[in-house]
Amino acid sequence: MRIRSLGVIDDAVVELSPGFTAVTGETGAGKTMVVTSLGLLLGGRADPALVRIGAASAVVEGRISVAPGASAAVRAEEAGAELDDGVLLVSRTISAEGRSRAHLGGRSVPVGLLAELADELVAVHGQTDQQGLLKPARQRGALDRYAGDAVAVPLAAYGEAYRRLRAVVTELDEITTRARERAQEADLLRFGLGEIEAVEPLPGEDVELAAEAERLGHAEALASAAALAHGALVGDPEDPESVDATTLVAGAGRALDAVRSHDPALAALADRIGEISILLADVAGELAGYADDLDADPRRLAVVEERRAALTQLTRKYGEDVSAVLAWAQESAARLTELEGDDDRIGELETERDALRAELSVLAQALTDARTEAAARFADAVTAELASLAMPHARVSFDIRQTESVDEASGVEVGGRSVAYGPSGADEVELLLAPHPGAPPRPIAKGASGGELSRVMLAVEVVFAGTDPVPTYLFDEVDAGVGGKAAVEIGRRLAKLAKSAQVVVVTHLPQVAAFADRQLLVEKTSDGSVTRSGVTVLEGEDRVRELSRMLAGQEDSETARAHAEELLATARADG
Repeated sequence: MRIRSLGVIDDAVVELSPGFTAVTGETGAGKTMVVTSLGLLLGGRADPALVRIGAASAVVEGRISVAPGASAAVRAEEAGAELDDGVLLVSRTISAEGRSRAHLGGRSVPVGLLAELADELVAVHGQTDQQGLLKPARQRGALDRYAGDAVAVPLAAYGEAYRRLRAVVTELDEITTRARERAQEADLLRFGLGEIEAVEPLPGEDVELAAEAERLGHAEALASAAALAHGALVGDPEDPESVDATTLVAGAGRALDAVRSHDPALAALADRIGEISILLADVAGELAGYADDLDADPRRLAVVEERRAALTQLTRKYGEDVSAVLAWAQESAARLTELEGDDDRIGELETERDALRAELSVLAQALTDARTEAAARFADAVTAELASLAMPHARVSFDIRQTESVDEASGVEVGGRSVAYGPSGADEVELLLAPHPGAPPRPIAKGASGGELSRVMLAVEVVFAGTDPVPTYLFDEVDAGVGGKAAVEIGRRLAKLAKSAQVVVVTHLPQVAAFADRQLLVEKTSDGSVTRSGVTVLEGEDRVRELSRMLAGQEDSETARAHAEELLATARADG
């Protein structure tokens, strides 16, 4: 990894070995920034406070070896990333303003993709993970992870049935608790639909009636205007000397027809006058028909106004016009059908609820059985690991229990009892530790010291490594609270884990660091920053001096040097 402008680190390169790398240094020297950097490359949260004061941004770049064909490689290539001979280049940039960018294999990608790949590439463990292991829900998750498909398959089916049951119960509660409100709503809908049905409005009827009312209200004026216009076009039969438009236009046409052969332009005008004559005749005919058809019956006007009043009553309540009223009626009829079907729906939902509870009982029992079987194997494997971590008499076990439900209707049946259940089944899982013979098993939150908890955590991770391996493990001071022989055993066990995976450990313990294949020292310069020369690979005499400092706080102490050389010799002998 290359780290720039992150925390106390100005610009440094961290070279991790394929096996076991120990990162050491004085408190506050920046060792944690190595863990933070890796976390950023794995999609961790970007905190602008991490950017070094005075810098515009912090940048972390890394090279990750990925096995060809591995799911992580396939997913990266699907995102457009390019692998360079099995190596994936990853970078993360954080601006001082809080913006974050991620690149994978030369392609800009969402940060979430890095987090997605992280689950398959690196397992990160630190003090917060130890605290997380104290929570029963995390302990159940750890057991389920160890059990694999034996739990994952029924758990997936259980989760689907559980979510459906929650939806069914919610709908049932809504229907039953709101029964009065729904009955009132149904009555209002019936009343409204009854009013609309009594009137029987037709689409667009209000517009047509408004036009008819306007015509009927001015019938006399319309008839008079039509008669005058008709007379102006065709003349008054009772007045032979009257002049009308039809006669005048006809005369004009005849005058032009007499000379049209002498000039095409005039012939064209004659044709247009002919068209006017035809149009005048058509209009005159329609005016005559209009006057004959015009209904001036006041009784018809009364009928129209009465009908319009009935429609207005509807549009005041149910829509701005008849079309909106009809749309309201259609929607309300559908809603009324739904409300009137409540009784049938309640029966259907109750039947589905009972079937789902029965299904959950079967699946919850299957989960309990699978967890119980896996718990015995998991506990034995962790107990065996603790023996190699200087806890030879410690015993780990699981307490898998269920809580009685408040009443039979609110639980599922497991083991012949009605028990409470949740999204992950009916089991409460708790990891117990008996640190020595005769000690009663107690929850690790109460029965384990800090050093014991560190070793339990490491033992759990080692067991996971055999069932769900990842290429790299990062431990951030999980050896806190441990010393002496236990520290040596932790170093020995980490070295053993490093034979099948890459292991990176940030540690204060020389007993652990001595077992590393490579030891990195993080040092600050005089101005309080870590530069390229501030992260060095320790070899030979330099490594002895650092182990001496870690042992006694004095690099030149002869006693500490002798002890450091002895630790290195022990580690090499084990290797």
